[in-house]
Amino acid sequence: MSSALRTVLRTCLTTAMRERDRAAVSALRSAVAAIENAEAVPVHDGPTPTASADVAGAAVGLGATEAQRRLLGEDAERSLVLAEVQSLVEAEAAYAAAGDRDRAQSAAVGVAVLTAVLDEVGDDSR
Repeated sequence: MSSALRTVLRTCLTTAMRERDRAAVSALRSAVAAIENAEAVPVHDGPTPTASADVAGAAVGLGATEAQRRLLGEDAERSLVLAEVQSLVEAEAAYAAAGDRDRAQSAAVGVAVLTAVLDEVGDDSR
């Protein structure tokens, strides 16, 4: 199931890819990846597979190594994107201090894109 935030992120990502906006694509991909990584289940939380007698360390049975992903709420997803925004703000300041204008501008574009997405989703949920 896809949340409104994730849907808007992916729609914006598709648009940015078509427009070849590298800075926007980078920021949007990072935000989507942060959400998807947070849904991942640690290896020790999954089912314990039955060991194969034929191959050392192999699991036996259909779906023996599958685990249900975590479900994140809207607030958790929003906080992950806000963390990405904060990271980009810090990167922008660091690049500007180092005199790297191109990377600072790229980070600023990422901040603007993700903030616009958060504003759009925030307006839709009210």
